[in-house]
Amino acid sequence: MAYVDGFVIPIPKKNLQAYRRMALKAGKLWREHGALEFRECVGDDMNIKGTKTFPAQIKPKPGETVLFSFIVYKSRAHRDRVNAKVMKDPRMTAAMEGTAMPFDVKRMVYGGFKTLVDL
Repeated sequence: MAYVDGFVIPIPKKNLQAYRRMALKAGKLWREHGALEFRECVGDDMNIKGTKTFPAQIKPKPGETVLFSFIVYKSRAHRDRVNAKVMKDPRMTAAMEGTAMPFDVKRMVYGGFKTLVDL
């Protein structure tokens, strides 16, 4: 079953286009090196009554929104191989050098997930 790396990131709305440009480049690298899917999703319907929402957990500051992102792989071993290739790719290091991140990396939430149900 597939393996998924998931991310939740608070980001200033004014930085969304800069993030999008960065994510497009990164996504192309991940896909080129074998990731099955690469998705970057921006919060839209975030205040659903009766549930614990992403904003309630992430606590975005005024002017921020929440990104939910994920990358899909064949397995955890496949994820590890793809990520190793991406991190060694000179295009990735070149893209990151001297580039200010459009979000606070310390506030990003990340985890790797085994698939429980795949319909």
